[in-house]
Amino acid sequence: MQGYNVIMIYNKSMDELLMCNRLKDPYKGLSNLVGGKIEQGESGIVAAYRELFEETGISKEDVTLHHLMDYTYYMHQCYVEVYVGKLKQDIIVSGDENILYWSDLDKDFFNMTLYAGEGNIGHMIEQVNMCKDKILSNVNVD
Repeated sequence: MQGYNVIMIYNKSMDELLMCNRLKDPYKGLSNLVGGKIEQGESGIVAAYRELFEETGISKEDVTLHHLMDYTYYMHQCYVEVYVGKLKQDIIVSGDENILYWSDLDKDFFNMTLYAGEGNIGHMIEQVNMCKDKILSNVNVD
């Protein structure tokens, strides 16, 4: 079963979420979180830090990732690991795979005409809201 990850990166004050505008399928033209494929033999957390750096320039020194949740799609033979982190300091993100931007949190992330993931992004944000104290501490809980 193929593994993927999505990574929720909040700014230092946790009032903005890093998003990307997808330039290719799946979800071309929609806003999404950054992430990618977990390579054979690679742990989920190592893959998350690798993908985060490749797509945004954010390093392990800039953020502590927390393993928030997983989705398993049995009919598609894949699973998705969701990680979340708060930047330790303000940094400039850069990437060429998708268009990166910071989104305010007052959006309707369940709107499938604007956001990828069939409402999953909205659900993940609600889960983060329920455990913000752990994320704010910047302590790794893995």
